[in-house]
Amino acid sequence: MSTVKVAINGFGRIGRLVFRQIYNMEGIEVVAINDLTSPKVLAHLLKYDSAQGRFDANVTYSDNSITVNGEEVKIYAQKNPAEIGWKQHNVDVVLECTGFFTDKEKAEAHLTAGAKRVVISAPATGDLKTIVFNVNHNILDGSETVISCASCTTNCLAPMAQVLDEKFGIVAGTMTTIHAYTNDQNTQDAPHPKGDLRRARAAAQNIVPNSTGAAKAIGLVLPSLKGKLDGSAQRVPTLTGSLTELVTVLGKKVTAEEINEAMKAAANESFGYTEDEIVSSDIIGISYGSLYDGTQTKVISAGDVQLVKTVSWYDNEMSYVSQLVRTVKYFAGLISK
Repeated sequence: MSTVKVAINGFGRIGRLVFRQIYNMEGIEVVAINDLTSPKVLAHLLKYDSAQGRFDANVTYSDNSITVNGEEVKIYAQKNPAEIGWKQHNVDVVLECTGFFTDKEKAEAHLTAGAKRVVISAPATGDLKTIVFNVNHNILDGSETVISCASCTTNCLAPMAQVLDEKFGIVAGTMTTIHAYTNDQNTQDAPHPKGDLRRARAAAQNIVPNSTGAAKAIGLVLPSLKGKLDGSAQRVPTLTGSLTELVTVLGKKVTAEEINEAMKAAANESFGYTEDEIVSSDIIGISYGSLYDGTQTKVISAGDVQLVKTVSWYDNEMSYVSQLVRTVKYFAGLISK
């Protein structure tokens, strides 16, 4: 297949890290970007990154582009996706990373602009498929025009939950993500734009309870788990690096060793396994969407009932970006089939 041509709408945390990852890959390239911020600022934030470190490339800018190691990338600044010049770049896939066009109908504006396919980097609404790569990407058949890659937390949870359900059967469960703070929280106590009293508090000073749709969204990825899981988030004062705890009641009695063996056997490029005694900074920059931690598996028995706790790490930035890029490459490969 020829080189996959990708465009990015929204050059924020995810958009910039997608660019970094794709830049070092063969067979795929970013040909255009749309963002309302000036190229000067975009170039600076691409080059310097507090969480992921400096981008090892020469980055410059002009009034309507950024240039990386001599390769110029066009920058658009259109509010309406239908008016972006994707057609002249022969874009195969647009990565919709703004967080604003998460409904299928709204995301289809990119198709009007000339793109062949759209991947939404967030949970989405409408009649579309939600994909976690190496969990359910095989449901794609090439007829789809817009898909969602769910959330970073769903990408962490899904492979762990899939193994438990397929091997032992999940009866019910609850998950908690211990999640690094994000830019939808305030850095100092102040009114929150959405009126959230907890996200109004200083992100780097507090553990901030928050909601997550990851547990309920799991049913979109693994239909057998629809309605069986619920959960919440605890935002903590780390810049990136998160984990998901899943507590379940299973249909079979198990041991921690049996669970670990099942997780280890299921490991792949998206789902890693470790028994190293790591902490959150150790997983910054990993390419696994989910890194299972065998040292934290717990099984508690009370009569005929068992509670099982399983834990998986994820870099809520680069883990998710890696899954996005895998999905984009696979999805683009279906276009000509």
